[in-house]
Amino acid sequence: MKRQLLTLACTWAVAAGIALAAEPPAPNLSVQAVQIQTAEDENRRSDADSAPPRSRAEADEPASADTSASARSLKAGRQNRKAGTETGEDRKVKTGQKAPDPVVTVQSKTPPNVTVEIKKAPAETTPKPRKQTEQGRKIGINAASRMLILYENGKKVRMYHVGVGTPSTPTPPGFYSVQTKEVNPTWIDPSDTTVQIPAGPDNPLGYRWIGFHGTYGIHGTNNPSSVGYYVSNGCVRMHEKDVEELYPLVSIGTPVMVYYDRIVIDSAADHTVSYYIYPDGYGWQPLTVQDVRRALAGYGVENFVTAESIAAKIAASDGQPTYIAKAYDLYVNEKKLPLRALKAHGITYLPAVAVATALRLDLHWDNSRRLLTSPYGSAPGVVRNNVVYVNAAFADRLFHLSGALTGDLIYNMQSQAPPEPKAAVSVTISPTDGPSLKTT
Repeated sequence: MKRQLLTLACTWAVAAGIALAAEPPAPNLSVQAVQIQTAEDENRRSDADSAPPRSRAEADEPASADTSASARSLKAGRQNRKAGTETGEDRKVKTGQKAPDPVVTVQSKTPPNVTVEIKKAPAETTPKPRKQTEQGRKIGINAASRMLILYENGKKVRMYHVGVGTPSTPTPPGFYSVQTKEVNPTWIDPSDTTVQIPAGPDNPLGYRWIGFHGTYGIHGTNNPSSVGYYVSNGCVRMHEKDVEELYPLVSIGTPVMVYYDRIVIDSAADHTVSYYIYPDGYGWQPLTVQDVRRALAGYGVENFVTAESIAAKIAASDGQPTYIAKAYDLYVNEKKLPLRALKAHGITYLPAVAVATALRLDLHWDNSRRLLTSPYGSAPGVVRNNVVYVNAAFADRLFHLSGALTGDLIYNMQSQAPPEPKAAVSVTISPTDGPSLKTT
C-alpha cells in the first residue's frame, strides 16, 4: 500500500508538470557539421513505458537519487502497460498509419514591383534553437524529425532514427542530462509490481536504458517496427544495435536536448546546404514560406529558393532533402560582404549590388534585357527572390575583379584596376515593371 501511494504521488507530480510546457521552437543519415538544433521548451508528460529498470546499475556509473531501489520501483510502476498487450500506437505502426498531414499556410506570390537591396535578415519571430559551442559530447533529439544526434565538440558524429511519444503523450522538450544507465534492465508491470520481465526478447525496454529525466529515457525495444514513429508514452525508442552503439559513448551527466523543429537544415563539409521539412506530428509548428526563409537566412541561401518551391515543400512535408546551393563567405578586397557567393549547377553566382556597393561602383540594371552595366562593361544577370546575381565568370568584365575559392572555402576576390573612390554610388534604373536596383 505504501508503494502504491508513493507511485500515485509521483504520477500526480509528473502530471502537474504538464502545465509548465512552453511552445516548442531547424535529416538525412549523414555525419555533417551543422549548427546544433535545440529548443526552449519544458516538460510535457510522463512516459509510462519508459520506467527506469529495477535491476542494479553498472558498477562503473556514479550513483544518483534515481538509482535507489525504491525510486526505481516507483518509476517502473509507471511503465507502459505493454507486457503481453499490444498498444494502440503499436497497432498504428503495424498498419502503416502516420501522423495526419499538417495544415499549411502558404505565401506563394511576391509583389510585382520590388526593390533589390542589401539589408539585414529579418529578426527571428519564432524561437529557434541556440547554437551550441560547448566542448564534449551531447545528445540532441528532434521529436519532429524523429532523429537522435550525438555531437562531439559541436559536430555530428552519430545519427539514429528513433521512435518518440504520441501526440497525446509527447516526448517533453527541454534541456536535460543523462541520469541513469542500465544494462539488461528489468521491466516491471505497473499494475502489479510482482510481475516482472527480465532482459530478453519479451522485454519492452530492450537491453539498454539511458535515463535522462524522471521516468523518461532512451532505450531499446522488442518492437523494432515502431522506431521512426510517434508511438511511445514519451520515451525514446531505438533499434537495439543503435542503442548498444550509443550506450558506451555517453556517461552520467552527458547533456540531452529534446526539441521540436520541422525545419531541418544540413550544411555539409563542402558547404552544400540542403533543407528538410517534416510533418507536424504534434501539431505544434504550422509553417509559412517566410518561416522557412528565416531559417535558411542563417546559411545565406534564403534568396536562392522561390516562394513557390518552398510552398510546395511545406505542402509535401515528406522529410526528404532539397538541395539549394553551396554557400561561401564572400570577400572583396579583404572586406567581407553581407551576402554570400552561391554555387549551383556548376556556376558561382555573386550578389551584384553587394559587390558594386563594396567597390563604390556605378551599376545599372536593365530588367527588360536582364543586363547589368558598370563603367567597365556589361554582363547578364539573374534575379532570385528580388536579388540580382551575376555569374562569377563575368566578374572581370563587370567589376575588374578576379578571384577564386580558397582552401578554407572562402570566395576571395581582388580588384585588378580599382576605380577612384566616389562620394556616392550612382544607380541608373531603366523603365521597367520588374525589380530595380538600390545600393543604399
